[in-house]
Amino acid sequence: MDTLLSALSADQEQMKSWRHHMHRHPEIAFDEHNTAGYIAELLRGWGYEVTEGIGKTGLVARMKCGDGTKSIGLRADTDALAVQEMIEGEHKSTVEGKSHTCGHDGHSAMLLGAAQYLARTRAFNGTVNLIFQPAEEIMGGAVAMIKDGLFERFPMDAVFGMHNMPTLERGKLYFTGGPVMAAVDNWEIVLTGKGSHGSMPEKSIDPVVAGASLVMALQTIVSRNVAPKDSAVVSVGAFLAGDAGNVIPQTAMLRLSIRSSAPATRKLVLDKVKAITAAQAAAFDVTFEIREGAPGAVLVNDPAQTAESAEVAKALLGEDQVVMPGPTFMGSEDFAYFAQQKPGTYCFIGNGDTPMVHHPMYDFDDRNLPVGAAYWVAITQHYLK
Repeated sequence: MDTLLSALSADQEQMKSWRHHMHRHPEIAFDEHNTAGYIAELLRGWGYEVTEGIGKTGLVARMKCGDGTKSIGLRADTDALAVQEMIEGEHKSTVEGKSHTCGHDGHSAMLLGAAQYLARTRAFNGTVNLIFQPAEEIMGGAVAMIKDGLFERFPMDAVFGMHNMPTLERGKLYFTGGPVMAAVDNWEIVLTGKGSHGSMPEKSIDPVVAGASLVMALQTIVSRNVAPKDSAVVSVGAFLAGDAGNVIPQTAMLRLSIRSSAPATRKLVLDKVKAITAAQAAAFDVTFEIREGAPGAVLVNDPAQTAESAEVAKALLGEDQVVMPGPTFMGSEDFAYFAQQKPGTYCFIGNGDTPMVHHPMYDFDDRNLPVGAAYWVAITQHYLK
């Protein structure tokens, strides 16, 4: 297998050029038209059957070799973030306020590197489906592709994903069976009271005071309801109310990010958010509306498939470069919806001691490109023998 890693290492500069092109031209959720077109052109040039427009801006590249009946899916995400990056270098984003500060450009470049090698060697027996998914950052792209018939149009026996992770040792692969990333539910709570002049609060029903109390009350959900062995987070990331200091506004809005690591914990936390909101609203005599976002999902790796994938990685990279079990995270990933449909394995590749993803100074480490690409090839050759 060391010859495989050597072969992909020879393609590192080419993969780097693809990543840097995508990095210079970032596109955010469901706006990845140019990115999808760039990727599709490369894949068609290598002989893949490419279908665009799946889940709006997603695409699938399909290649069948031999007479094997097995079929797998390898997934990379393509969207950028609405973040003004602060890195320097020739690949710096050319789009104001948008950047690949989560490394999806690196994920796509690694999968393209594997795609080129697989097309060149044809050393597998079966069908590989390369999934380039949009809108991961808003937890919308996977669901959109599924609703567009992803698994009916492109049958797969298993699906695989990978994400870089700062703070984990660069170039190592990390695998964990079972729950590995949290469900996220993005909710809004609108409190409506009665506005008044700031000098006459007695004439008002103040949604700001009600909202402030609600923010604090919500913090008791995890500390007093979730068992220490479980994990959950309730964060109020935005509190929007009023424009002037001398005006008590009519409404206040709270935007919540609610994360949970198990389905039962998720239900408990969401039920408590509803109950506490209703009680707080009654106490302050305001009305309330809870606007629920798309339902969250815990990312659960198939245990047997994940253990098998880790063994493939060990054969490729060596025992010391693979960690099993690896860490779990309270971050969220819409690959979870793919893993609900098919046996799934989602691993992490360490990005080293760098700023965390979503930080303005974050950048994907190009030295990981051949490692990730070689892993994708090894997985394909193993499952499609």
